[in-house]
Amino acid sequence: MASTSSPISDFFRGRHVLITGGTGFMGKVLVEKLLHSCPNIACIYLLIRPKQGHDVKSRLDQLLNAAIFDWVRKNQPESLKKLVPINGDVTKFELGISPLDQKTLIDNVSIVFHSAATVKFDEALKLSVAMNLLGTKRLVQLSKRMTKLEAFVHVSTAYCNCNRQDVEEHLYPIPADPEQIIQCVDCLDENLLESITPKIIKGWPNTYTFTKALAEKMLLLLGDGLPIVIVRPSIVTASWREPILGWVDNLNGPTGLLAGAGKGVLRTLLCHKDLIADLVPVDICINLLISAAWYTATNRPKGIEIYHCTSGTTNPIYWKDIERLGHEFILENPFSDILWYPGGSFKSNRVVNYLCVAAFQMAPAYIIDALAKITGRQPRLVRIHKRLQKAVSCLEFFTTHEWNFKNTNVQKLFTELDPNDQKTFYFDVSQLEWRSYIESYIWGTRQFVLKDHPSTVPNAKLRLRRMYYLHRTSQMVFVVLAIRYILLGNKSIRRFWYSALCFLIRCISNATSSLRLV
Repeated sequence: MASTSSPISDFFRGRHVLITGGTGFMGKVLVEKLLHSCPNIACIYLLIRPKQGHDVKSRLDQLLNAAIFDWVRKNQPESLKKLVPINGDVTKFELGISPLDQKTLIDNVSIVFHSAATVKFDEALKLSVAMNLLGTKRLVQLSKRMTKLEAFVHVSTAYCNCNRQDVEEHLYPIPADPEQIIQCVDCLDENLLESITPKIIKGWPNTYTFTKALAEKMLLLLGDGLPIVIVRPSIVTASWREPILGWVDNLNGPTGLLAGAGKGVLRTLLCHKDLIADLVPVDICINLLISAAWYTATNRPKGIEIYHCTSGTTNPIYWKDIERLGHEFILENPFSDILWYPGGSFKSNRVVNYLCVAAFQMAPAYIIDALAKITGRQPRLVRIHKRLQKAVSCLEFFTTHEWNFKNTNVQKLFTELDPNDQKTFYFDVSQLEWRSYIESYIWGTRQFVLKDHPSTVPNAKLRLRRMYYLHRTSQMVFVVLAIRYILLGNKSIRRFWYSALCFLIRCISNATSSLRLV
């Protein structure tokens, strides 16, 4: 939606913004939205670290090559000059920012959006602490020196309190002390640390949720005097409306499940399908971040305000809906080069799921890879299967539990918005229609993650049809072999089947004779 004059857009006029995590999934959408809907913003500083031989300028160019910046490139190309890369790294002392760049930020920045984090659930505790906890601490220390700071927006997660079933928009006590955890991680050998990690994070399912909870406590302890606001998204998924319908750029969370199922390699998942799957589109999250920054700066609430960017209590979608709609739309718009016919289902029993993994994923992967070696081709299915199972196992905690995330503050904030802002910076998830959203989500996964051009759909449908016949044929062969095994193993059963077969042949013969007489 093109920008119109509104309180939020006018607020960002002439202001300087700092964003950490700007090259990530949410960060990209945040940058695009600020350029698109706040065209008079003065400058956006992006904290970027050099990576894989690319300096920060090269990484900024890569960022702007994303399809979501097409509208800005076409309609507001001059606004791209407002993006300024800052060489830095949240895992380093003083964020790895040079003294000169620090002075620039201290003298100019009004709004800080802190979204830099490692979102890997199985990340090593040492790195998770360095990014999610120490990075937050260092940014708070820098922000305290900023002379014009009006809002510090911290992106947390709704699951940082996953040890509670009912979660309010409050800061909850956590027994662990952030500073002690930092010292513990710093002094212990990595192998020893890995072995005792389960004891350290006891009460949390992984290092991600644990360190995110610690980061919130760190903000409470060190953020006195700062205009801090915390936004807690649940499972962030593809865009709903903007910047592009269904846009997503990674395989995290449900996106990986859809891609694996669509390719035919994921056929079973441990999931209690009657539970709520708390999905929230990325554009909903970004609009809430921007709105929360505006409200914090203009109203200066007492204490730290918290907003749950969730859908479960307002407009729930259940895992069974994702299973049903996902299968429907994957067959309507199949992915290219599928490895098997998409199918399978969610399992609520862990043993049944394990047996299905062994029978329908692991065994076929080893058989097909063995055939590939014999025919001189590169085996790859076993590797794909192992990576997929590792990713799926990290999600099991979230597909077998349910939470009640209260979002009273979010609903109240939406009523505070001007009507124009409610349209431009929409975050009312009750208006989301899940069926059409899942369809666009699958299409976006196909196009933006798997890089399947829309023109490949006809050939993909042809391959899908072939895979269907192959799938049914393999099922018939399996049934025949199973019956044969049973027949060979039990004489009485064998005699019964032979008698039934002879009876069937006689019936067919008699019917044929009757037809001849007629």
